Amino acid sequence: MRSNRAKVRAGVSMAATLPMLAGALALGIPAAHAADGPARDTLAGTKPAWATAKADKGAAPDSSQVSARVYLAGRDAAGLAAYAKSVSDPASASYGKHLSAKQAQARFGATKAQVAAVKSWLESAGLKVTGTTQHYVAVTGDVAAAEKAFGTQLHNYAKGSKTYRAPAKAASAPAGLDGAVLTVTGLDNAPHKASSKDQLPPPDAVFKNAGPFSSYYGSNIASTLPDAYGTKIPYAVKGYTGKQLRAAYGAGTYTGKGVRVAITDAYASPTIAFDAATYAKKNGDAAYTTGQLKQVLPKNYTKTEECGAAGWYGEETLDVEAVHAVAPDASITYVGAASCYDDDLLDSLSKIVDNHLADIVSNSWGDIEANQTPDLAAAYDQVFQFGAVEGIGFYFSSGDNGDEVANTGTKQVDTPANSAWVTAVGGTSLAVGKGDKYLWETGWGTEKAVLSADGKSWTNFPGAFTSGAGGGTSRTVAEPYYQKGVVPNALATANNAAGNRVVPDISAIADPNTGFLVGQTQTFPDGSQQYSEYRIGGTSLASPVIAAVQALAQQAGGGKALGFANPSIYSKYGSRVYHDVTDNPTGSGLAVARVDFINSVDASGGLSTSVRSLGKDSSLSAGKGYDDVTGVGTPANGYVQSFNRR
Repeated sequence: MRSNRAKVRAGVSMAATLPMLAGALALGIPAAHAADGPARDTLAGTKPAWATAKADKGAAPDSSQVSARVYLAGRDAAGLAAYAKSVSDPASASYGKHLSAKQAQARFGATKAQVAAVKSWLESAGLKVTGTTQHYVAVTGDVAAAEKAFGTQLHNYAKGSKTYRAPAKAASAPAGLDGAVLTVTGLDNAPHKASSKDQLPPPDAVFKNAGPFSSYYGSNIASTLPDAYGTKIPYAVKGYTGKQLRAAYGAGTYTGKGVRVAITDAYASPTIAFDAATYAKKNGDAAYTTGQLKQVLPKNYTKTEECGAAGWYGEETLDVEAVHAVAPDASITYVGAASCYDDDLLDSLSKIVDNHLADIVSNSWGDIEANQTPDLAAAYDQVFQFGAVEGIGFYFSSGDNGDEVANTGTKQVDTPANSAWVTAVGGTSLAVGKGDKYLWETGWGTEKAVLSADGKSWTNFPGAFTSGAGGGTSRTVAEPYYQKGVVPNALATANNAAGNRVVPDISAIADPNTGFLVGQTQTFPDGSQQYSEYRIGGTSLASPVIAAVQALAQQAGGGKALGFANPSIYSKYGSRVYHDVTDNPTGSGLAVARVDFINSVDASGGLSTSVRSLGKDSSLSAGKGYDDVTGVGTPANGYVQSFNRR
């Protein structure tokens, strides 16, 4: 388990557990089915890597209960992947010829006969069908029935200090189903725990920034504090507003009018309507029109304590307010998941695709690639491919822990941002100057040093790494065609001579020290719940900002859906529509000063003064051209207009 990629307040990720076992495959059929004898087809990736002979503790009791999902491959899995590629490729004759949700399902979805056959197979083995959607058949039953259905024994295995159930070999399905089954999830129960309650908790404890602040980058110099990099440094901004971000990323007169943006997270903030309206009024954003902000929510919530439900309220707040600040006329639909687990997050993504709730989807959550499993990777990628066919683009934050070494001890990327079918959004430190002028950006990577006791120096300057934009080379996902010729060979082949997916694709503001101002109802020490504002960051900010910029681009292009945007994004590589972000844009080191409340709310508990260096992202670095911190760069003047196809 690990924290979800939630908002960054004090330079570290907010805690809201996300035991996600997601993944992503390269462009192509989501899961391979290899022959396993004459009667059954193997469902590749359904036995986890940790289920080894050494860890085997014996057969699971026959009476133990199993809850599983059998995902449906549809009538033409290869055709779905091929069309998703061609409809997204500017060089293809099929570019932009998107299908409606109904057309996509009719062409690529599972047939009634396939669904009936899968249900019959499962029921004949003794499993009970508890639900059926366009994407999967859900079943429950005992271990004995599951073993009969999936052609494998279920054993208990040691995993760290815990013991979990998993298949003793890869699961399989009858060959007579003729490839109707994509994969099965739930046979491995490693991440799952009993739910605690189904009522949402109150908002988290308050967080407020201290001061002094800059109103724009460099407006307030910390003249009484020690130098950094040979010069006086500015105080951190109070938090950029929509007006400043729109200027930085070339919004021009476009507002996202007529474009639909969706946001997925877990749970739902009970005060989002009030908070969003209050924030817009206080910070100069357009007022929300009737129906402009909608929520699509589940009937019940689960695992609220385990997932830290209240920690997700601020995530939704950030996403909604950032999209509206940059694209004030775009409609926003928030699709909340019942929990932070894969099944529920997949259901939220599927709702968007099945009902075409939006053309652009921002997702500020994820997990480390080491936790991905091919079964869920296949399920996620199938949803993304259906989205591409329908003209829906998915944007995922790349992570807030740099190369993940400080967080996990292993250099790796995050998922689902590593999927070849999504746009991975990296992060920067942004300087917007007087008159909303774009000055420069660095890759987001922070090193922190605190003020010495005598106030004359920074202790161990520049200090330790605290957070930074996620990026790097995948170990599991093959290099997609659109990255070839753009991503440096040294990055692409870092883990595999044949080349792998590199993250991110594009980037935007993420550094909480040059962050965005948000407004949210929070719980104060006296127990009261009050609206307050604070500066925030993380690639959880970068993702909705890029989603909003894409909404502007869709409007500029006459409203035609952009769809899966990576092929188009890479086709513009090296042009003036991008800011080519580097870690040292001014030729000398860069840093800002921060003063924080020790108790996160007021000065009664004392103050902490620190220096935060910019452009110090673990082992990752932003240099000229494509890099593994900022991808192709950030949107510049002309980017929004560059998607006008004709």
